[in-house]
Amino acid sequence: MAATTHTVTNQPPPLVGYDVFASDPALTEGITRHIAADRLDEVRQELGRLGEAAGSAHAQQWGEQANTHPPVLHTHDRYGHRIDEVEFHPAWHRLLGHAVSAGLNDAWSRPDGHLRRTAGFIVWTQAEAGHGCPLSMTHAAVPALRHEPELAAEWEPLLTSWIYEQELGPAAQKAGALAGMAMTEKQGGSDVRANTTRAEPLSAPGEYVLTGHKWFCSAPMSDAFLVLAQAPGGLTCFLLPRVLPDGSRNSFRIQRLKDKLGNRSNASAEVEFDGRTWARRVGEEGRGVATIIEMVAATRLDCVSASAAVMRQAVAQALHHTAYREAFGRRLTDQPLMRNVLADLALESEAATTLALRLAAAYDSGTEQDRQLLRLAVPTAKYWVTKRCTPVVAEAMECLGGNGYVEESGLPRLLREAPLNSIWEGSGNIQALDVLRALRREPGALDAYLTEIGAARGADHRLDRAIKGMLTELADLEGIEARARRLVERMALVLQGSLLVRHAPPAVADAFCASRLGGDAGAAFGTLPHTLDLATVVDRSRPVLEH
Repeated sequence: MAATTHTVTNQPPPLVGYDVFASDPALTEGITRHIAADRLDEVRQELGRLGEAAGSAHAQQWGEQANTHPPVLHTHDRYGHRIDEVEFHPAWHRLLGHAVSAGLNDAWSRPDGHLRRTAGFIVWTQAEAGHGCPLSMTHAAVPALRHEPELAAEWEPLLTSWIYEQELGPAAQKAGALAGMAMTEKQGGSDVRANTTRAEPLSAPGEYVLTGHKWFCSAPMSDAFLVLAQAPGGLTCFLLPRVLPDGSRNSFRIQRLKDKLGNRSNASAEVEFDGRTWARRVGEEGRGVATIIEMVAATRLDCVSASAAVMRQAVAQALHHTAYREAFGRRLTDQPLMRNVLADLALESEAATTLALRLAAAYDSGTEQDRQLLRLAVPTAKYWVTKRCTPVVAEAMECLGGNGYVEESGLPRLLREAPLNSIWEGSGNIQALDVLRALRREPGALDAYLTEIGAARGADHRLDRAIKGMLTELADLEGIEARARRLVERMALVLQGSLLVRHAPPAVADAFCASRLGGDAGAAFGTLPHTLDLATVVDRSRPVLEH
């Protein structure tokens, strides 16, 4: 019998068996703020169940398995027949099935639907982020399909169904379905007007065959895809089912799967359409971009929410680790410099979550004021929040030291995931230019934005000064395109500051305004003014184990 060489001490317990929702005050307080009182208990219970599942050992294991065993493409069966199927690990189906059964594909069928779904998306994404892609696309396909009422009547009940059916089949025989998107091509990327895929009309109204390719097609085992192609009347949106109404497979040739940095549980494919690929028109010919614009806005909000989720999970891991780990005779969290780092990370996470919830609530309100706000605030938030994700996760990893750099900690997977949402659905420059487009073409959007931030005017002198500086930037149109990133960053920070001043505890709002708006911080995390109430910021955000 081998002698014991040492005793394992000073290692934190795993962050498992906790309620991801209840342990996040920015999330719980946001729900209380935005949900009507008569529905609040119902929504809390719903999110609490999802939070307990997300923090469970089972969900964490599923997340590890789905990424350790990435999808595998099978182009042909054993006899040489073309099948174009992607095989996912069972853990992927468990994650996706649980998400669908919790309604994370459905914001359209119940009161406060967008807010409930966004909060749930933030909670469940912390278990595993990759399967959020088909959830997001399925949710976002609904407003696009409503441009074609006949298609919407057929597909919307399936896309909003809380039943997950992983096998492909005719839509009429399924109880639930998932949707994907295939927009970009090799030569154009975000410039979809440069697409070359052709759509030739058939004799039946609204039916076409497609010839061409798509360079990025995520979740290729979805039941249907929204695609853009050049019809006789110009760039047009189409719905392309994987299985035809008669039960035969549509011609949808998967060439290969992308070998991505992260998001490895999710398959992203290159696909080709061979002239026999059948699709149905969505909206009018030549109106493809206008047809998908609401879908794009919905997926961009999900990019914000997913980034908020990844940040929150990384920060939760850092807070948990430092609460148990000791060095030089004290817990790490009690050491002033580490507390400064943790507070700074917690601020970034809370600001992201608070903004995501406000945008979701604006979708639910349906007022013209909020509709105009979303036109400007969504690309602004997409630009800024998604860009903050990578540095937050990297700094959170450093809080764990070498323990954070090994795969078992989960932080490397989060770090690989972190850049994704700043690239997907239009990278930073696309978002900044979209903000400029809204400012030029839709003056009501700026009025709504100014009304929103103006609700906090006079509450903090640093916020007031930042608003004044931002208005000065807006008034100077010289070289505005080259300054777009600078402008949009300021707009995002002012919007976050306004929300936190109105809704967050004083310690949080004070620290945010001092560092993000008042300029009293350095370029790295952990450079907050030492006079702030950092202990309150840290203690507020720390997750608590239930055992």
